[in-house]
Amino acid sequence: MLSIFKSIPTHMDYKGQKLAEQIFQGIILISAVIGFVYGLIIEQFGWTVYIVLAGFAVSCVLTLPPWPMYRKNPLSWQPVIPESSGEPSQKPQESLKKKKHKSN
Repeated sequence: MLSIFKSIPTHMDYKGQKLAEQIFQGIILISAVIGFVYGLIIEQFGWTVYIVLAGFAVSCVLTLPPWPMYRKNPLSWQPVIPESSGEPSQKPQESLKKKKHKSN
């Protein structure tokens, strides 16, 4: 059962995030304008709110899940470079502490 959840992709790339944000804002803006005009024509503010909420719901369905169109430009990470020496590298703070102890 858990393997099903692990196979679901949960990421977007940066260009996909930008696209999702633009789609979200566009749908909200269009639904707000349509809702305002329709509510003004029929003189019912409630319909304006319903239309904006419907636009919000549609935009959430289209932009919140990581659809494949938001994952077309993955980042290419640099390969891991193995350490060439056999001994582990020391942190700069550790080497300073050892030098202080030697001078005393």
